[in-house]
Amino acid sequence: MCKKKSMDKFRINTAIFLNVICMTGLFYLCWTTFYNNSLQVPFSYMGNALLLVLFGGCYFLYLLLYDANKISITRVSELIYDQVLSLLLTDVIAYIVIVLIHRSIQNALPLLICFCAQGLVGVAWALIVHRWYFATHSPKKTVIVWDVRQGFNELIEQYGLEKRYRVIRVIRAKTCIEDLQKNLKGMEAVFLSGVHSSDRNQIVKYCVLNNIDAYVIPRIGDTIMSSAKPLHLFHLPMLKIMRYSPSMTYLFVKRIADILIAGAALIILSPILVITSIAIKLTDGGSVFYRQCRLTQDRKEFMILKFRSMRMDAEKDGVARLSTGTADDRITPVGKIIRALRIDELPQLINIIKGEMSIVGPRPERPEIAAEYEKVMPEFALRLQAKAGLTGYAQIYGRYNTTPYDKLLMDLNYMANPSLAEDFKIIMGTIKILFLPESTTGVEVGQTTALEEPLSANGKVYN
Repeated sequence: MCKKKSMDKFRINTAIFLNVICMTGLFYLCWTTFYNNSLQVPFSYMGNALLLVLFGGCYFLYLLLYDANKISITRVSELIYDQVLSLLLTDVIAYIVIVLIHRSIQNALPLLICFCAQGLVGVAWALIVHRWYFATHSPKKTVIVWDVRQGFNELIEQYGLEKRYRVIRVIRAKTCIEDLQKNLKGMEAVFLSGVHSSDRNQIVKYCVLNNIDAYVIPRIGDTIMSSAKPLHLFHLPMLKIMRYSPSMTYLFVKRIADILIAGAALIILSPILVITSIAIKLTDGGSVFYRQCRLTQDRKEFMILKFRSMRMDAEKDGVARLSTGTADDRITPVGKIIRALRIDELPQLINIIKGEMSIVGPRPERPEIAAEYEKVMPEFALRLQAKAGLTGYAQIYGRYNTTPYDKLLMDLNYMANPSLAEDFKIIMGTIKILFLPESTTGVEVGQTTALEEPLSANGKVYN
């Protein structure tokens, strides 16, 4: 089994390597044909080689960043999307390098043609590799074990992973542990959904001993434990768990980066900000900006700044409501556009410069809604250990209508091991979701809070 997994990994890595070679080769053809010869002193062999290494390395890193190597658990549509996005970002960097080399603005048309050719190759690669993998790998025989959270088998179908996992049975945790051998014998994968630790530990131990892949949806305590620091005390191995407390170096560099990135973004995007302001004002004559009280680190309140996308009387009855997405009749025509393009969030760059927010962190919640969540889920207050962010872990890996419990798990996962590398990954991941409409799916019509939100996009609630 281990040998088979190693061979699969080798084949996937080989396929990715060939992908990088093909894309780099197309760029090289574009470079030598249109750009290198226009230099006063064209690049020699060494210069061309360095440029190709830069392009190939950058493209490869983007592929890894967007998980394009996880063929076995990625839908073919997402695999194609990851390819195209990685190529786009790499070609943009390549064009900037070309401009710097020539010291003048260059015709972008040849590189645009190159991007189109690369895109076609990328689509073909994704289709071929995806078909190859599932033609040579039968679905894993799978058991879903659940306790307080059911319906996971429908998520497998919803995300197109039925080719990867063939669900043999769905079983309650208590029933499963009564006879582990009978219920798990011959299985290749086990999903544990909302299973309490005492039961889960028995199942996980059995899976490890019998070479069964176990996938566990963590509980809040598990996520907190992931931040534990190992140490030895009293001649015993121990785990030290503390409140979110990143190093001063991390916080200092993060703050400097916030100021530089937010400041540069305000300058670069100023034409868009001006045009949006005029469009909102011309729509109904109301205010351009929308200010609302939100919570940040240690429950401090601040006024978040957004472009107004709803009618002026959106909450005239005083009830705090979440958006229902495109079905929300409170959203103005201009509001639908700026929400779809995420332009309504741009004024928060001012909040970042003021130090009320960071670029990366848990999204700030309204005090009224946070209080409502905490009535039934007191742990929701744990999100307030870190400064609120413009984007965050929950925004990249969740959706607007992801349940508060799951958002809390994601935010705690981010706070468990803070790092600049993780912040960078989240920022780059934000670029990916900008073009995915499912990331802004609203809550169900008539809902006032996310406590009623579905776990999945099919509208079914999983408790």
